[in-house]
Amino acid sequence: MTTVVPTSEEDAALSVVRFASELAWADAGPEVAEPQVSRLCMEAEEFIVMRKWLELASLMITSAELIFSKVSEKDIESIFTIICNLVTKTENPDEVMEIIKVITAKVIQQPNEKPAVRLKILINLYNLLETPYCQFYVYMKALNLAVDGKVTEYIIPSFKNIDSFLKEWKIGIPEQRELFLTISNILKDNKSMSKDSFKFLTNYLATFHGEDAHVLSEAKEEAVRAIVDFVRSPDLFQCDLLDLPAVGQLEKDAKYALLYQLLKIFLTQRLDAYLDYHAANSALLKSYGLVHEECIAKMRLMSLVDLSSDGSGQIPYELIRDTLRINDDEVEQWVVKAITAKLIDCKMDQMNQVVAVSHHTDRVFGQHQWQTLRTKLVTWRGNIANVISTIQANKITEDGSQAAQGLVVR
Repeated sequence: MTTVVPTSEEDAALSVVRFASELAWADAGPEVAEPQVSRLCMEAEEFIVMRKWLELASLMITSAELIFSKVSEKDIESIFTIICNLVTKTENPDEVMEIIKVITAKVIQQPNEKPAVRLKILINLYNLLETPYCQFYVYMKALNLAVDGKVTEYIIPSFKNIDSFLKEWKIGIPEQRELFLTISNILKDNKSMSKDSFKFLTNYLATFHGEDAHVLSEAKEEAVRAIVDFVRSPDLFQCDLLDLPAVGQLEKDAKYALLYQLLKIFLTQRLDAYLDYHAANSALLKSYGLVHEECIAKMRLMSLVDLSSDGSGQIPYELIRDTLRINDDEVEQWVVKAITAKLIDCKMDQMNQVVAVSHHTDRVFGQHQWQTLRTKLVTWRGNIANVISTIQANKITEDGSQAAQGLVVR
């Protein structure tokens, strides 16, 4: 198999055209192939001389795509590295974008054919770009290719950098919505990443702040999914869904009002409220794939958190037993489960049959929680200032005493 061996930038482009066209026309015989190869090479040479990089990209990418299945992955990467490098030839941002569209359209056209190689090509293209929106455009194409080609494992590691990407890209709200929802959908089928999926889904819903009812309706199905995901998840115990207008629209929705009510129960009420809800709406829960026993287990933990937030810091075993509707010998088991889930920090006083809570996780973190945190920070700041003042005062007193002793010695 012939390998592409470029010797200079111009020669590299011509080498790709010649290499690709020879393979593409190989079955036609030399009498037909040679004139076609010569024609394509002459066109490429003209485009190079006239600096028509978009036309050259179109010519090269068409030939390259035809031979994708006929050459080694190494040759494919070499060919597309040369093609992608055309974006660095022009200083016209519009032309750069058009070249990108030409390249990406061909690369994602057949996602099931060597998808990992195609994804690598897009990542290499991304790394050649300087314009933020162009980078975002290619990244989204890479996401969609990863999904269609079933190679999402190669793109998932980049999700941890999304916050820094957003600062660089400076994209608008519609683009943010597309990004967040696409990532959430990629992650939702991976059980080990359900929390991350929920996070990006929440980020998506948060972009609808300040929108009118018509725009909010676009997020209705995703808001429903967010509620179901939260209720179903065995390790999600805190969220801000109740503060999001995209979710709030469901409260008076004819179809989804009951689902919104379920969310409120999980975030603001206790097990008895859930049991009453289930008695009246068991069919609804089943329709969303929610398992009653799993909901009870989660609500017991949520109820224990609620008991921890009453301010006294002391929870009698008897109150836990009655609130969670469990036996006496199960109380400590559920306290341990709450500790393991990092919902509370506490000590169990078996002699006095009391749980002493030193810290708990709030189910919601809204305006009230921020105000409480602010008050604590102000108090801590005041205490630290007092400590510093006391230390300084003691130091002044100590220095004065030492000076006085010096005078006495003299």
